[in-house]
Amino acid sequence: MTSDTTPDLASVIGTNLPYLRRYARALTGSQETGDRYAAATLEAILEDTHIFEATESPKVALFHAFHLVWASAGAPLGEPDSRLSQRAQDHMSRLTPNTREALLLHAIEGFHHEEIGAIMQIDAAEAAELIEIAQREMANSVAGRIMVIEDEAIIAMDIVAIVREMGHGVTGIARTRTEAVALAAKERPDLILADIQLADNSSGIDAVNDILKQFEDIPVIFVTAFPERLLTGKRPEPAFLITKPYSEDQVRSAVSQAMFFSSTETLSA
Repeated sequence: MTSDTTPDLASVIGTNLPYLRRYARALTGSQETGDRYAAATLEAILEDTHIFEATESPKVALFHAFHLVWASAGAPLGEPDSRLSQRAQDHMSRLTPNTREALLLHAIEGFHHEEIGAIMQIDAAEAAELIEIAQREMANSVAGRIMVIEDEAIIAMDIVAIVREMGHGVTGIARTRTEAVALAAKERPDLILADIQLADNSSGIDAVNDILKQFEDIPVIFVTAFPERLLTGKRPEPAFLITKPYSEDQVRSAVSQAMFFSSTETLSA
């Protein structure tokens, strides 16, 4: 590659590197191990940049390069660096082989089937099948207690019905910030589904922040008509956000993934 194109490649890699590190951490179950293989990927790219010439998407090329490095090392997992990563790693290890990679590429990084196929060197149909298998196994493997923070009774009842049908328990429904904090203190939930605008004009974001001061490792899914209020860069800024009006499939998918990965925030950091 000529020197005048190198800055462009450096810029592309720099833009996408945080996402690769996030994915590598989720895949290996360890930030240290994930970062090590991300660094090894950069070294491999410096040795041979031709992988970026095989696809129109630099991000796909970067992730494909990582997979080549990681697979050549035997697709290792790292020592978990927290209780949450240990839990996520335990869950991930029980998935059918190759479904873990496809699932994370889809659920965490948002790649389409064709892109996943290019990264993993499989066709799009096989990528879709791997994701479907992983989602089915994922939904069947984890059950927990969910707290709903929602001031609209019909919506709250609908969400409760969906999560109970999935096999989860419900600790209760809170309509205000005060009720939410009290409910969480009474019974610690494994997952919080929270609206933003609550009955007394309090904020579901503030309610969740209060709860996370007591139990900081609880995953959170916000259900809101105002997603822009979450794009602040401040905690909690969850990986899973359901926009009203929502579909049942959206709720099911977000709940399954958030419960399975134990903490979307931890794995997305």
